Amino acid sequence: MLEQPEQKNGFMDWLKESVTVKLFFIGALILVLLIPSSLVENLINERATRQEEMMKDVSDKWSGSQLIAGPVLIIPYQKHVKYLDNEQKEKEKDVVENLYVLPDDLHIKAELKTEILHRGIFDVVVYNTLVKVSGNFAKADLNALSISPDQLILSKSKITFSISDLKGLKTNPVVTTMGKSSTAEPSFNGDTLFNNGLQAGFDLSASKDSEVSFNYSLDLKGSQELSFLHLGKTTNVEVNGNWSSPSFDGRYLPETRKIDDKGFSAKWHMLYYNRPYPQQWTGDNSMLNNRKKQQDATFGIKLRLPVDQYQKTMRTSKYSLLIIILTFISLFLTEVIRKQKVHAFNYLLIGAAMIIYYSLLLSFSEQIGFNLAYLVASAATVSLITIFIGSLLKNKGAALLFGFILSVFYIFIYVIIQLEDFALMIGSIALFIIVALLMYFSRKINWDKH
Repeated sequence: MLEQPEQKNGFMDWLKESVTVKLFFIGALILVLLIPSSLVENLINERATRQEEMMKDVSDKWSGSQLIAGPVLIIPYQKHVKYLDNEQKEKEKDVVENLYVLPDDLHIKAELKTEILHRGIFDVVVYNTLVKVSGNFAKADLNALSISPDQLILSKSKITFSISDLKGLKTNPVVTTMGKSSTAEPSFNGDTLFNNGLQAGFDLSASKDSEVSFNYSLDLKGSQELSFLHLGKTTNVEVNGNWSSPSFDGRYLPETRKIDDKGFSAKWHMLYYNRPYPQQWTGDNSMLNNRKKQQDATFGIKLRLPVDQYQKTMRTSKYSLLIIILTFISLFLTEVIRKQKVHAFNYLLIGAAMIIYYSLLLSFSEQIGFNLAYLVASAATVSLITIFIGSLLKNKGAALLFGFILSVFYIFIYVIIQLEDFALMIGSIALFIIVALLMYFSRKINWDKH
C-alpha cells in the first residue's frame, strides 16, 4: 500500500528532472508558436495588399503608369475583291482596307519631374513629363504588298499613337507633318490600332513619292512607370529625370546610363532586327495589341520607392522559427549547464515576446523605415528577454551572455536580408558554426538523467 505513493512521487520527480521530457516540451511549444507566426505573416501580407490598393487608388486619381506607343502611319487603299452573292453567283466589288507603316526613324526625348504623394502612411511616386516624339516614315514598299500606287487614298491618311492612360494628358497633342499641323483626337472606330489611341488626319497626296516626317509633344502625367514601345526601324530614346533610384525595366536596357543623387539620364538605341513587328502590313489592326509581342517590344523606367518594408519584414519573418529554436536551445543549455531550472511557462512568455517582435517590426517600419525599425524592435526584444532571464536565473552575467547571444542571432538575420546574393552561403556557414557549438556544449548534458 505504501509503494504506490512512492512510485507516483518518483514518476513526478522524473518528469521534472528529465532532460528528454524538457526537450519534448520545447519542441511542442515551438510547433504551437508556428500558429501565431503564420498569423503575423498574414498580417504582413494584408498590410502589403493595403499598400498596393492605396497606390492604385492614388494612381487612378492622378494618372496610371504610361506606355508611349507609336506613331503609325495609316493609309487607306481600295481593293478589288470577288465574292459570291446569295444566288452563288460570282460578283466583284471595291472594299477599303488599311496599309500600316511603322517609322523608319523614331526619336523620343522625355524629361521627368517626380514627386511623392502621401496617402496616410503610404507613399506613391508620380511624375510630370514632356515627351517629344519625332522622326519619319519611309515610302511604303507597295510591290511587296501587291498594291499599286493608284489604289492608295492618300487624302485620308492618318497618323495614330497612344498612351496608356489618356487621363494623364494635360494639353491636346498637335501633330505636325510635312509642314501641316493637326490636333489629335481620340479614335473610337473599329480600325484603331491601340486601345487608347489618338489620331490626326492628313492629306498626303502631295508627298506620295517622298518620306513623311512627323513631330509632336505629349505633355502628360503618370505614376510609378514610364515605358516605350520599340516601333522604329531605328529607335532612339533619351530620358532624364530627378529620381535618384530608377530601375530600368523591359526587353531592352539602356546603352548608356548615369545615376547620382540629383537624378538620372539614360539612352537607348535599337534596331528593328529583334523587333516583333514587321515594317509594314495590311488589314490586321490587332497587330500592336498582341500582349506577348507588346511585352517583347516594351522598355522603360520604374520609379519605385527604394525601400519596400513589407518585403523585408516578410523575409525577416521567414526566419522566426530559426530564431525561436536557437533561443530555446540556448536557454535550455544555460539551464542544464548552470543547473538552474526555468519553468515551462517562462519558455512560453519568451516565445510570445519573439512573436510580438515581428508585429513591432511591421508597425515601426511603416512609420520610420525598415532599418531603424529593425534596430528598435530588436533592441526592445533583446532587452526585455535579457532582463527577464536575469530575474529568473538571479545571475547578471548569465543574463548578459544570453542577451549577447540573442543579439548575434538578430544581427545574423539582418545581414542575411541585406546580402541577398550571398544569403545562402553566409546562412549555411553560420548554421554550420551554430551546430558545431551546440555539439560542443551538449557534451556536458547527462541524457540518461532521471
